[in-house]
Amino acid sequence: MTAGENELIAVREYDVPRELVFQAWTTPDLLAQWWGPRGFTNTIHECDMRPGGTWRFTMHGPGGVDYPNLNVFVEIMPSERVVLDHLSGHEFRITAAFESFEGGTRVTFRQLFKEKEEFEQAKPICIEANEQNLDRLGELLAKLA
Repeated sequence: MTAGENELIAVREYDVPRELVFQAWTTPDLLAQWWGPRGFTNTIHECDMRPGGTWRFTMHGPGGVDYPNLNVFVEIMPSERVVLDHLSGHEFRITAAFESFEGGTRVTFRQLFKEKEEFEQAKPICIEANEQNLDRLGELLAKLA
């Protein structure tokens, strides 16, 4: 799989059904438990799971810094895909696609930045942060399975 211009891609496979992965992505209480890099926690202020709906939350960094986040859902296809636009700070689109394989689920996480300059600035941080995010999702899915 080749990334497009200004895009990062991470792929992960989990030994759980696609419906459970989708549930972890679309249930605010579950999303708050795994979203973000290691050491971060979340306070969700609003999470309207529908196209055009707002997801507003604060990520609390391990060093005590708060990071307000504003996202708008673009598409939600049950057990197939979640697409959202991140509108605070760096602007980018996240597309999470869920595919069944051999009894498990493959998640393809795409992060497409609007501006090349922002992509180049965020890329070194986001590559590792996205992997940690997917690690944390896997840890939650293992508990839920």
